[in-house]
Amino acid sequence: MKRIAGMLLVVVALAGILWAASTLSITGAGATFPYPMYSKWFDEYHKKNANIEINYQSIGSGGGIKQITEGTVDFGASDGPMNDEQLKAYADKHGFGILHFPTVMGAVVPFYNVPGVSAELNFTPEALAGIFLGKITKWNDPAITGPNKGITLPASDIVVVHRAEGSGTTYCWTDYLSKVSDEWKTKVGKGGSVNWPVGLGGKGSEGVTGTVKNTPNSISYVELIYAESNKIPYGSVKNSDGVFVKASLAAVSAAASGAAKEMPDDFRVSITNAPGKASYPISTFTWLLIPEKFTDTAKRDAIKGFLTWALADGQNYAEALSYAKLPKEVVAKESKAISKIQ
Repeated sequence: MKRIAGMLLVVVALAGILWAASTLSITGAGATFPYPMYSKWFDEYHKKNANIEINYQSIGSGGGIKQITEGTVDFGASDGPMNDEQLKAYADKHGFGILHFPTVMGAVVPFYNVPGVSAELNFTPEALAGIFLGKITKWNDPAITGPNKGITLPASDIVVVHRAEGSGTTYCWTDYLSKVSDEWKTKVGKGGSVNWPVGLGGKGSEGVTGTVKNTPNSISYVELIYAESNKIPYGSVKNSDGVFVKASLAAVSAAASGAAKEMPDDFRVSITNAPGKASYPISTFTWLLIPEKFTDTAKRDAIKGFLTWALADGQNYAEALSYAKLPKEVVAKESKAISKIQ
């Protein structure tokens, strides 16, 4: 009996080794913005392809760009495209480039915790820039109360909360503020990391959300999915056509409609403050960052297969998680671009 039991243990151990050897593990890291979407995608793709396991760390876009540049992950993810300097740093280190693949679209919303106020507030571009510049410091400032007739706002100090680490959500937010405020553009500018004039830092979307929930009279910015899932009120934003628009999938798609028809070959494009009465002004694509070349052909083929699936069947999971599907024109252009991965 002992001999049989021992043989069984050996068989089980060998089966485990063979299973591990047949499983291809792919690693990625980056943006928190699309994490709910990516988590769903990677799980569903694994169900269809049991030999492929994609592991993703939600560490922020800055971390994703850093890790893909250092070569410690197979792919990165960011809500803000890599800039020319970052692309050059990657190419200088590896001898080839990085490719941007938009995956879904989403919105960044101003959300807040004002005791006694459960109403959805309206925010003008001037008010948001003023708050985050530290120039508008009270909730009952006319810049906030003006567009919110009938809502009683307190004379309490505004507590600004922002992301503490490099973040694509921050890139989208500051890209928007740079377009609507010359003072913001001059003094702070856009980027995944900026020198904030005022405020507390929170780690990741989860950290920012938690800080706002636990800090009375606070305001911050976060992805639509996090605001909705945490049941925190978020405001409408006045767009470039002068209409207050609340973030929605339709409003994000409206913002992307113009860019979709004129999408550049490298897919690096901004859709903040887009024209159109129905456009939500703080909308963005989110990107996977894929190396142009792989030494491991199995990983290369697996990533190409995943991208092909994500641009087709994968899009059907987006709306249930509060992300907008990619425009058809973008999907068609990306599907061709997959062939650039060698």
